[in-house]
Amino acid sequence: MSKGFGSRIGKIGQAGLIAAAAVSVALSAPAQAQFSEGYKFLDAVRKKEGDKVESALSSAGGSTILNTRDVTSGETALHIVTQRRDLTWLQFLVGRGANVNARDAQGRTPLQLATNLGWRDGVAVLLGAKANTEVANDAGETPLISAVHRRDLELTKLLLRAGADPDRADNSGRSARTYAGMEGQSSAVLNVIKAEAKADAGEANKPTYGPVL
Repeated sequence: MSKGFGSRIGKIGQAGLIAAAAVSVALSAPAQAQFSEGYKFLDAVRKKEGDKVESALSSAGGSTILNTRDVTSGETALHIVTQRRDLTWLQFLVGRGANVNARDAQGRTPLQLATNLGWRDGVAVLLGAKANTEVANDAGETPLISAVHRRDLELTKLLLRAGADPDRADNSGRSARTYAGMEGQSSAVLNVIKAEAKADAGEANKPTYGPVL
């Protein structure tokens, strides 16, 4: 009798495990499908498969897929096309509403990547899409600090004119202005920072005429 009872308990337990597994599969199916679609989308972006990308973005979940992240690197499609300096794809994704301030696994935004590459056209497009100049990577480095490290005068000007803060410090406590000053007061990049700061001050102090609303 005890043997039969144990057998019945075993069968009930086995049935319970099967049911639990079925529920688990059912619950995870949407997540798996979403991951699968996101993976396919990023793969199509990497391979420049325009038709597949358009199809994915036209689907019901297109707005979510647009900003999907690689599970390993944290990259979005915008990071991928920035890394390859692809202006056409960058403009396309920005035009579709891609998040220009998305951060990868190292905290880098597309603007940070474009600056690191010295890609001025890409930086200009991202700034035109209102990319935040103050989003720093995991080391606290802003795009402006990266531009100063590169001694890239044009990028430094672009970022400053977009509102980048030359006195924002990284994790070491140094700012873009500090790094520029390490080369001496005659440093070309420091002079750019001073000139742009003076220009901003001049705009702020410019007299206004007529009623102020």
